[in-house]
Amino acid sequence: MALIDGVSRLLIDGKLTPGGAGGFATVNPATEEVLGEAANADGADMDRAIDAARRAFDDTDWSTNTELRVRCVRQLRDVLGEHLEELRELTISEVGAPRMLTAGAQLEGPIADLGFAADTAERYEWTQDLGQAAPLGIPTRRSVVREAVGVVGAITPWNFPHQINLAKLGPALAAGNTMVLKPAPDTPWVAAVIGELIAEHTDIPPGVVNIVTSTDHALGAMLAKDPRVDMVSFTGSTATGRSVMADAAATVKKVFLELGGKSAFVVLDDADLAAACSVAGFSVCLHAGQGCAITTRLVVPRARYDEAVAIAAGTMGSIKPGDPTKPGTVCGPVISARQRDRVQSYLDLALAEGGEFACGGGRPADQPAGFFIEPTVIAGLTNEARVAREEIFGPVLTVIAHDGDDDAVRIANDSPYGLSATVYGADADRAAGVAARLRAGTVNVNGGVWYSADMPFGGYKQSGIGREMGVAGFEEYLETKAIATAAN
Repeated sequence: MALIDGVSRLLIDGKLTPGGAGGFATVNPATEEVLGEAANADGADMDRAIDAARRAFDDTDWSTNTELRVRCVRQLRDVLGEHLEELRELTISEVGAPRMLTAGAQLEGPIADLGFAADTAERYEWTQDLGQAAPLGIPTRRSVVREAVGVVGAITPWNFPHQINLAKLGPALAAGNTMVLKPAPDTPWVAAVIGELIAEHTDIPPGVVNIVTSTDHALGAMLAKDPRVDMVSFTGSTATGRSVMADAAATVKKVFLELGGKSAFVVLDDADLAAACSVAGFSVCLHAGQGCAITTRLVVPRARYDEAVAIAAGTMGSIKPGDPTKPGTVCGPVISARQRDRVQSYLDLALAEGGEFACGGGRPADQPAGFFIEPTVIAGLTNEARVAREEIFGPVLTVIAHDGDDDAVRIANDSPYGLSATVYGADADRAAGVAARLRAGTVNVNGGVWYSADMPFGGYKQSGIGREMGVAGFEEYLETKAIATAAN
């Protein structure tokens, strides 16, 4: 695996090619240094990629040859594993991901999860025999067939690029689809190297996977609008998700959306407050809070509010943002100067809304370079504050008081989002009862972990449509066909 002269290329129709719009810089967010150049695709490149994916689906046996697909997905898993250390260093430098996270969801986990996609395709019941019946008095043999949707356009963000790219590629390919992937322009190399490895080290046929890096967001709209694309799978902000959905409506194509979150960490009055608030503070610092499912609202008993704020601030104040290459770093940089300024604007807003900082509140003085933000606890606001309702995507925790279980559930559910939630309580049945009332797609009770290849991930309300991962995620990439044959 080698980026030629520090320049990545597009993968279109099985060939590695430069971008029609030249190249663009990719930057290390921890140092602000330019790492190199990524191929910058134009509209003609995207058109060729869509055409290649269309032909690969229509004119080859990819969609019907399950054995080939399973072998190719496993090849991809294996070749990524063979280049694991190179991918790790690239991920740390381009994404700003702390080294410790590359052992999990930032790299190693998503690679291993490709095996689940292959295994699912291998054992999947593609045809279900419903037996014979006589609807309308006509003897009929009936079956239900599951088959690939067709050409999938995937649009992905920068925060956990391997996890999101591979969580789309793996099941979509295993299910028999062809794909055009447009990754975020902030992290083009980590996607481009997958294209390089596919082209040079797997038997995935030309056109089945196309990877198109570009600074032009209009190319994502092309995927959503183009009638040759049968499905668009998007992960990103809710605002952009609305645009993708609107663009896809013109051709009434299938849409999968995994969008934003403003998830609640609910602490019941019988919980170990110190343990719960410490966990809440630590989790919001991971990868500088750049995770859609991170719990960024800490909802605590009013009688112990000040104590909860102090515990969370003690934890977060002790976590210093720093060099992601170091093994002990938890909180690295945010992805860009623009994102750092966006987070800072929310911190300024918190003060304007009447809140106060129990710790943090700006850029760390000991980091003259890099896009760093101090882990920050905001206190003194209610759930009506904008910083308690809008996704900030930084290491920022807002602490909100509740007046009992019913009020805690009300506050947690009082959000346009419904992606994730956490409940801590000493009485397991009581905690489970609260969890059951939360309108969220994933719920962690007392430290349970929902992230796993076989667990579906997705949200309620404006956090998205559909599920990724698990069998449910595999089936997002399938159509259902009912076949009725006269039994004469």
